[in-house]
Amino acid sequence: MSVRLSAEEIEQVKNHLAELKLEHADLDQIIERLARDTTVEELHIKRLKKRKLYLKDQIADLENELIPDILA
Repeated sequence: MSVRLSAEEIEQVKNHLAELKLEHADLDQIIERLARDTTVEELHIKRLKKRKLYLKDQIADLENELIPDILA
């Protein structure tokens, strides 16, 4: 069962989604750079990758919130 969002709530979700996508892209670039640096600990890179996966899940959840429930 989905809850219908108001126009203001939709705008807030879209703004939050844009922020998360930006952070996800930033993390991608940071991880790439750090992976080439042999002095960086692998644990640090793993934590960043975990954060990136968490953001990906959050992005998917928010995108699903914006899609109207077709079966409703």
